[in-house]
Amino acid sequence: MAVGLGLSIGTVNTVSALADDRTAKAPPGRRRTAERAPAVTRRTTLTFDSTGLARVGMIPKHGRAITEFADLSQRTAASARVGHRALSPADLVATVADCLIVEARRDPRAVAAGITLTHPVGYTEHQVGELRAALDAIGLDRVALVAEPIAAAAWLEAEHGPLMPGLALIYDLGGSGLDVTLLRVGAGCPENPIVGMPVRSADFGGRAFGSLVAARAGANGRAAHLSEAVRGATADELRADHVRASLELVYRCLRAADVTMADVDCVLVVGGAARPDEVPQVLSEELARPVVIAPDPERTIADGAAILARRTAAAREDPSQVRRRTGAHRRGPDSEVVPAWLRSTPRSGRRSRPTRALLFSRLTRRRLTRAATAVGMSAGGVALAFALPADAVIAGLGVH
Repeated sequence: MAVGLGLSIGTVNTVSALADDRTAKAPPGRRRTAERAPAVTRRTTLTFDSTGLARVGMIPKHGRAITEFADLSQRTAASARVGHRALSPADLVATVADCLIVEARRDPRAVAAGITLTHPVGYTEHQVGELRAALDAIGLDRVALVAEPIAAAAWLEAEHGPLMPGLALIYDLGGSGLDVTLLRVGAGCPENPIVGMPVRSADFGGRAFGSLVAARAGANGRAAHLSEAVRGATADELRADHVRASLELVYRCLRAADVTMADVDCVLVVGGAARPDEVPQVLSEELARPVVIAPDPERTIADGAAILARRTAAAREDPSQVRRRTGAHRRGPDSEVVPAWLRSTPRSGRRSRPTRALLFSRLTRRRLTRAATAVGMSAGGVALAFALPADAVIAGLGVH
């Protein structure tokens, strides 16, 4: 049974999720036999003991926890020195991934699991290369890297597919910011499905909304506590206004792709800060498009990464069963871009012989047929055979 482990290491929280054949989407008319395994969520912090052993998600009473390192695109991303080792932000992210993998492998299902680690969509090739090198340096060379919105689209395809060819807008509202990405989905989408340029802003998200609440509390001098400053309907209105203000990023993303909202088939909402009902409600009202959100949107990216990892593990177990995503094959809920190492694998051990086919006009075929009939050329040890199918292809031309 193929198993996949998906890792999503965010600036604030880290999520790991498992996916196996039992958690895949059931065929139409059948119920899923098992629910998805619960995801594991931790704070994105690292601590090291005196022996150099790393631990994720702990806030020690005494000592220092390393934080704010997960986004390599930030100049302020933290580095660390452990013993005689200097660890870059990419090294710290790789260390978190290693800890999560070791923990996940306590489950017997995950011992031979495929593993996919997500990264922000705005990473440059250099930043992705840094992360790849950091993973390889600690023996995680088989961990695949994929952009977060692509993993989110894999979840969308698995849960709500097969999807018709079209565009999906990924609205990723996390703790540290908002990412808006436009993707092609459905059959025939390219290997890189991102359309236009993704847009990111730290002015929206969990921390930004907390700052908004704090500002409101400061303006309300009569409130004794922060919770008294905004609560109930006031908090809902603030959050709704916060989401409406973020729509400028959505329209900026659409302009970069030279499309309008009418061209978008659905909006997929992910991220831990998207849990409140006001987020999908405002997006649905303002954008007038179908909005899809998981029961726990914080784990959507990790679940999508686990789905991709499971497919890779299944392909590794039986490469002959993997279908290339071309026009000759239909995409189902589990379709994916075939990895490069799999594309070069022949379907059988035999090498196909090169064949030749000559395409002639009808007049030429008649002349050649008369010549072949009138002249028997087998006497001189030379055999000339013509096959004249209806599609005007003459094959099997050879001299013995």
